[in-house]
This record gives sequence, structure tokens and C-alpha cells, in this order.
Amino acid sequence: MKKPGLLTRLIIGLISGILIGYLSKEVFQFDFFVKFLATFNGIFGNFLNYAIPLIIIAFVAPGIAELGRGAGRLLGLTTLLAYGSTIVAGTFAFFVGSALLPKIINAAGGHASNPEEALLKGFFQVDMPPIMGVMTALITAFLLGLGMAVINSKALYEVSKDFQKIIEKVIQSVIIPLLPFHIAGIFANMTYGGEVARIMKIFGIVFAIIIISHIVIILTQYTIAGTVAKKNPIKALKNMIPAYFTAIGTQSSAATIPVTLRSAKNNGVSNGVADFVIPLCATIHLSGSTITLTMCAMSVMLMSGVSPVFNEIIPFVLMLGVTMVAAPGVPGGAVMAALGLLQSMLGFSEAQLGLMIALYLTQDSFGTACNVTGDGAIALIVDRFAKGSSQSAA
Repeated sequence: MKKPGLLTRLIIGLISGILIGYLSKEVFQFDFFVKFLATFNGIFGNFLNYAIPLIIIAFVAPGIAELGRGAGRLLGLTTLLAYGSTIVAGTFAFFVGSALLPKIINAAGGHASNPEEALLKGFFQVDMPPIMGVMTALITAFLLGLGMAVINSKALYEVSKDFQKIIEKVIQSVIIPLLPFHIAGIFANMTYGGEVARIMKIFGIVFAIIIISHIVIILTQYTIAGTVAKKNPIKALKNMIPAYFTAIGTQSSAATIPVTLRSAKNNGVSNGVADFVIPLCATIHLSGSTITLTMCAMSVMLMSGVSPVFNEIIPFVLMLGVTMVAAPGVPGGAVMAALGLLQSMLGFSEAQLGLMIALYLTQDSFGTACNVTGDGAIALIVDRFAKGSSQSAA
């Protein structure tokens, strides 16, 4: 019997949590099960806090080293286009969110001065202090990554890759399997505290806005790519449809690489450029994930009574473009890599981080699909410049 996917398990956890919270308050008037789940959430949340610096080092350090170990103008061009696309997507998400989200939050019941006041506390907690702060982890990751690239340290690079595999295993075998229980605990507590109806109403509308934003960004990317590469953008987009739907199924840019490669080559991208650009962009180009993370973060802030401002969100977006480099090819990798920034730059609490994970993962598939489809647009642009350079050299 086929094991249910992560999204299915998350939905089951969410519904189970709502049922537990409702029955505990309205039927049994007995809070034991909600407190039990709150205890689990406290332990799991503390473990996440402990893991965040390790996740940052494991993803960012080898990712930067890999970029630095590459050579040639195409590497720089691809990296610049991927980062620029990611930042544009996040900035676009901020302006769309600023225009629409406050009205949606107000229509759904207004801001809550402090939603955590209504939540039950667990029976006990287990402290798990991180080995370093988030900014210390980022600086350490940059230093290690750049250092490995400069001295071309194969030994340290292999150690960093092994460490990355360990952390990916922790995410795949511990964090991801326990997430449905974490989500169940969050929604059981919110239902018990009377917050869930407002949040669920917001969830659906934010989800729709995010999907529409993905479509707008994809159309923009292919309009630009088609103009630069002198290709029909509609035809190019049509050729990328297999990659889009494969990404929805796998929830992983890395797992979708073979299909993305074939789709890019069907658009006339040369084999050499496609074989270089597509795998690279699978780790550094995250326009869809950035839209989702930015919009979800703004929603959580507004639900907590905090108004997002440009000077706060844009630095967060700029750091996202770097921190998500080499985010693991597992479902939810982008949000795991972003937890440290949400905590350090936007001041998210444990409950807000949990809500953020729930918001993000329920539509992670579509963010990944937007990422890989955009990879094809970048490949078209890079291929145009590569052909132009070769013609000039001839």
C-alpha cells in the first residue's frame, strides 16, 4: 500500500488537530490531550531551534564552495540571473502582500494583539540551547564556503558535504515525519484557544494569492527570456509544462532535474548549457519559494498584529536568496533553511514558526513548480549569451 505523501499527512494532522481541540473544549471540556500535544510541540520546537544553526551551516557552506569552485563567465551570469530573479520575486510578493493581505486579515477578524496568550502551555519543557546564534551560523557558513573555494580544500569540502548529508537525514528521518504531529498540536491548541476559524479563512485566500503571484512571475520570466532568446514565450512555457507538474508531484527541484533538462532542451537550449544551468539553478534559483515564504511571513506577522514594512521585509528577502542556496532536495527544504532568518530578522516566536511551517508546506509543491519552470527561462537567457559569445569569438 502506497505511503501517503507529506501534503496528505499534513492535512490529516491539521484536521486531527482541529478535531482534538474542538472535542477537548466543546464536548469533553478536558484539556489533557491539548496539553500533551503542547508538550510535544515545545520539545519539537526547541529541537528545531537547536537544529537551525546546523541547517544553515550544512546548506550554505558547501553551496557557496560549489559556486566558488566553478569557473567561467557562464557561472557568474547564471548565479546573477538566479539571484536577481529570486529577489525580484520576493520584492513583487512584498508589494502584492502589502496591497492585499491587510484587507484580508481585517476581513477575517482583525489582528490579534497576542494570539499566544490563548494557547495552553505543555506539562514540561526540555531546553535545547543552540550551539551558536543564527547570525554566527551565517557568518561561519560564509567563511567556510568562501575559504574552501579560495584554498580549493577537497578534504574540508568532503567533510562539509558529509555534514550536509547528516543534516538532510535528520530532516528526512526526524523533522519531516514529525511535522504532521507538530501541525496537529498547533491547530489543536489554536482551536482550543478560539483562533482556528480566523486562521483557516486566511489560509485559503493567501494560498490563492500565492498561486496567482507564481503565475505572474512565470509569465514575466518567459516574456523576458523569450525577448532575449528570440523565442516564442508561450511555446517555451508549453514545453516546460512536464517539469511544472513533475515538481508538483515530487516537491523537490533536485528530483525534477531530469524532466527540467529535457524540457529546456526541447526549447532549443544547447546540451552543454542545459546540463550546466539546470542542476545549478535547482539549488540557487528559488523565485517561487521566495514568493511563498515572503507572503506567508507577512500573513503570520499581520495575524499577530505586526505590520510588515519595506525596510524589514526586503533585507529578509535579500538574505533568503543566499540562505536557501543548496536547500536540500526534500519537501520543505526552503522553509527549514529560512527558519533562522524568520527568528532573527523578523522576530518570530516558536508558535509563529510552527504556523509558518504549516502555511508554507501546504503549498510547497506549487512553489517548487514555479522554481523549476523559472529555471528553464534562465537557461534560455544563458544559452543566448553563450551562443552570442561563441559567434563573437569565431
